Amino acid sequence: MTRRFKMLVLLVALLMVSAGGLVAVWTQRDDEPVTILGPWTDDQGEQFENVLRGFGIPFEYQGTAAQREVLLSKVQSGEPPDIAIMPGVGELAEYAAQKRLKSLDGLYAEEEYGSPWKSQSTPSHDTYWVPVKADLKSIVWYREGDRPANSPAKLRSWCIGMGDDGASGWPGSDWIEDLVLQREGPDTYGKWALGAGEVTWTGAPVRTAWEAWAGLLRQDKEAAGRALLTDHRGDPDAYGLLFDGPDGCALEHQGSFARSFYRDERQRADLMDSAPLLPGGPYRVRAHEVTGDFAALFSDRPQARDLIERLASREGQQKWADSADVFSANRRVRPQGGAAEREIAERLTGTGPRCLDASDVMAPAVRDAFYEAVLLTIARAAAGEDLDLPGLLTDVQKVQDAQPPRDTAPQTVCSTG
Repeated sequence: MTRRFKMLVLLVALLMVSAGGLVAVWTQRDDEPVTILGPWTDDQGEQFENVLRGFGIPFEYQGTAAQREVLLSKVQSGEPPDIAIMPGVGELAEYAAQKRLKSLDGLYAEEEYGSPWKSQSTPSHDTYWVPVKADLKSIVWYREGDRPANSPAKLRSWCIGMGDDGASGWPGSDWIEDLVLQREGPDTYGKWALGAGEVTWTGAPVRTAWEAWAGLLRQDKEAAGRALLTDHRGDPDAYGLLFDGPDGCALEHQGSFARSFYRDERQRADLMDSAPLLPGGPYRVRAHEVTGDFAALFSDRPQARDLIERLASREGQQKWADSADVFSANRRVRPQGGAAEREIAERLTGTGPRCLDASDVMAPAVRDAFYEAVLLTIARAAAGEDLDLPGLLTDVQKVQDAQPPRDTAPQTVCSTG
């Protein structure tokens, strides 16, 4: 709200008072709570709010699994939140290109966040987002004492659920991303994620990875159909797919956030690298895929800037990690828990190569086309129908080709070591 508009409203209020004795109360924008839109609901949402209360800054938090749609609606109505926390940077890069985001320069210690978490995204090196929660992918969970052999597993061994409240299809895209990463390496993977044209959807790296996953699905129509209709979190009153899935289900290709689904059984869940178990393997571990929830500023209010600064700090991230048992991309944050938690934290912030989740980096239209193609692939397998993979990937490539240049996209998808 401009100073000129504020003065105009005040003048009108004074005229109303002098004319009819009415009383007008004016609350400046700077006195209002900081509005935050994020992905956490239920217990984790309450834990996040408890962390925010410790900062001493008035706030209003809205948690939703459909934050992409909610944020778009708020932006289009002219009432974006002060802070939005998004899973990945695809949308945020588009909002930055539209000049809707405010720079985070100077609001957090960038040296505490190693590559690829650093948010510099433009030639001018402005920063528009910072990870406030991190998770590790390229891993497989199994029940304690039942470590699998280092060789590809059959479809019926996998606990797979494709359903989600928000963007259904991403559990399948994780498989293809991991296959591209472990088969081709970080350089090819990063070029594909950025969509610059050097690695296309129809080219051999993506096509052969997709064929390997489709071949796994074709092993069992019943298992593929069940996966298509199953929520990736399992029954809300149970202990996740790993502990309450169908008979024979013993492995889950899922990120570190799966621990929250296992609830009281989480101490009985162990993890290993996914590369040896992926279809067409075993492969050697080339890198680990990582994902994050990134905070961005839609307003320049001092209170909003202060809140992001506190949340991204080592102290804020440590408090969030301790209270909600989540992981941070901040190198100075120490994990809670046992060996599995320490192993996850080391891979998130240590020296090993890491790559951001490819679909989280892609332009939203391309990501959505990716998800749709994944769902169609598993639906064809469940129905026992042939898949026109070249045609399917050509359609996704057409969506990619229609995208404008992305000057605000991340410059780096993978770390170098």
